[in-house]
Order: sequence, then structure tokens, then C-alpha cells
Amino acid sequence: MLGHQAAYVDHLLEVVESERVDLVVLAGDVYDRALPPVDAVRLANEAFTRVAASRARLVVTSGNHDSAQRLGFGSELIDAAGVHLRTHPAGVGTPVLLGDEHGPVAVYGLPYLDPDHLREPWDLPARSHEAALTEAMRRVRADLSGRPGGTRSVVLAHAFVAGQAPVTPSESERDISVGGVSIVPTSVFDGVSYAALGHLHGRHALTETVRYSGSPLAYSFSEADHRKGSWLVDLDAGGLAAAEFVDAPVPRSLARLRGVLDDLLLDPALARHESSWVQATLTDEVRPREPMERLRRRFPHTLQLSWEPAGARAGSGASFRPAAGRSDHAIALDFLEELRGRPASDVEAALLLDACDSCTPDRDLDRTADAGVG
Repeated sequence: MLGHQAAYVDHLLEVVESERVDLVVLAGDVYDRALPPVDAVRLANEAFTRVAASRARLVVTSGNHDSAQRLGFGSELIDAAGVHLRTHPAGVGTPVLLGDEHGPVAVYGLPYLDPDHLREPWDLPARSHEAALTEAMRRVRADLSGRPGGTRSVVLAHAFVAGQAPVTPSESERDISVGGVSIVPTSVFDGVSYAALGHLHGRHALTETVRYSGSPLAYSFSEADHRKGSWLVDLDAGGLAAAEFVDAPVPRSLARLRGVLDDLLLDPALARHESSWVQATLTDEVRPREPMERLRRRFPHTLQLSWEPAGARAGSGASFRPAAGRSDHAIALDFLEELRGRPASDVEAALLLDACDSCTPDRDLDRTADAGVG
């Protein structure tokens, strides 16, 4: 998907110029893993360089997928270029300062804050993400209180923040509850002009001033119905003036198809999905032969395939039967039945018995155990 990610960077720079954007914020994750591929690092470097050369400043914080140490390398030097990397908890109360015709704007970058790592140095009252972010926001407010009246504030944070409406996570988001109770209330960000959140891959407006933009591309089929893009936010003298969602380009859409294989291959209504990433669930009563190869002749970008035969009972597969004390032949028969949804014929059972015999030092062993089968 590197080419699709590069296309999003092109789109972002077009929006910066066409909308005269002053600030771009990225609240993690920059990468998908602590040790990202070289090509991903190269693209991130290109993106940062292009934003630095544009009219906009850039503030980036690390997420739970990132390595804070690696992403933050050289941040003090890079600041001079207008790219501000904020990856260390100690700096949460030190803003990047900007200004416009309405006065100053203080931008506070809060990286992903692991409660386990911060509980002792920050003397947190609980092992929770709410406790860590509450302390971080206390430091933000302490700094903000010492600035001139009318200073507006933007906070970047990477966490699972929930409002009144339920939020459904994506399958491609990494669980952060291992570092403590994960859910953080929106009230933690009360009093700031705008809070730009990272972590959830779907866009969410939790309150007027607390929002997720989501990921710029879909990274799992659970995101097939997501609308991808970014929030274009305007601040006036009083704080938030407007927030408009700007749709990102969709180089390749996602499709979740379900049905009998022949129907999927012949249905003219599915032509629109022939260039999509496809997740297919087959409902044929008998498992079709070479299903992936046949699907990819029509849907060349099929990535996932599963088989859920119509009418099958959950948990009825042969894989639930214990293997101890049973012959290889009996296990092979169970496997065949589970694989294609119907038992072996007498001829097939006999062939399997011969195959098992040929692999057994004692050629009478399976025939003794399976007396009466075949």
C-alpha cells in the first residue's frame, strides 16, 4: 500500500495549499511498528520534508505503534525546519507556539502515554490511561495559565477516548488496555480550544472540540464502511470557529462479499468490486475446488477467503473431536469431512486407508483399528 500512502501525501499537500493551512498535526501512529520498513521511513521523510517546504508547520507525536525513541531522534534539530516531533512525556507541558491575526496559539503534543511507565515518575493515583492523560493535561493547563489572556490551545493526544456515543474499534488498531484501563473520557480535554486525537482508525466527533480524524487509508476489512480523510479546523479569536471533514482519495476500495462461489463469479452487480480489495466468504454446501484461484480471475485483489457452508452448525466440525486413541485413518476421514462439508465415499475411504497403510511400519495397524470401516 506504499503507493496509496504516497498518494495521500500528495492530497495532503494539495489541501495545505488550496485551503491555506497554517498547521498540520499528526497524533500518531506514524508507523505501524516500532521497527518500520525502510521504504516506510523513506516515505515519512519525504512527507515531512514536503510539509516543511510548504506554508504549514507540522507537529507530530508518537503513537502506541511507534518507537518514541526512534521517531524522536534529532527532534531538537528538526524543530528549526518547522517540523516538531514530540515523543517524550517530559515535554507535554511545553508547547509549539504559533500566531495569527487573532493572537497566539499554543500547540501541545502529547505522545502515547503508557501508565505502567509513568505511574512511578508521575506519581499517578491509578494504573489507567485516564490518570496519565489527566496529569499530562494538568501540566498543559499549568503552562497555559501563565500565557497571555486569549491564547488559544490545540492538544494532540493518542488514546482511546470515548464520548456519549459508543465507539467501535477497528481490527487493525492495537489494543492499549495492556498498559492499564484504556478508556479516557472527553472531559479530560475540557477547556482547550481543540483536541486532535489519534489511535482509532475511524473518524469520530466526540464533542465539537474533541475529534478523531481516523487513518487516511483503510487497514482492515472492518474499515470497509469508513469515510477516510482529515478535519480542516478553523480557529478564530474565541477558539474553534469551524471544522469540516475533507475526504481523502480512495485508490482502491474494500469489499466484503458473501455467497455461493458461482454466484459471486457471475453476478453482474458485483462488477464494481473487480478492482477492490476483496474479503470473500463462501457459503457453498460443499467446499469448491481451487476457490481462491477462481475468485482472483474475476477479483484479482482478493486478500481473504473463508468458507461458512449454509446450514452448518457452529462448533460441529471434526476438529473438536479428540485425536488420542484414534487411528490415522479415522483422523484423515474427519479432516476430509470438515474440509469439504461431507463425508468420504466408500471408495475414497478405501483410498485413504491404503495411503495411511503405506506410511505405517505395521501395515496391519490401521486396518485393525479401523475394522469394519471402508
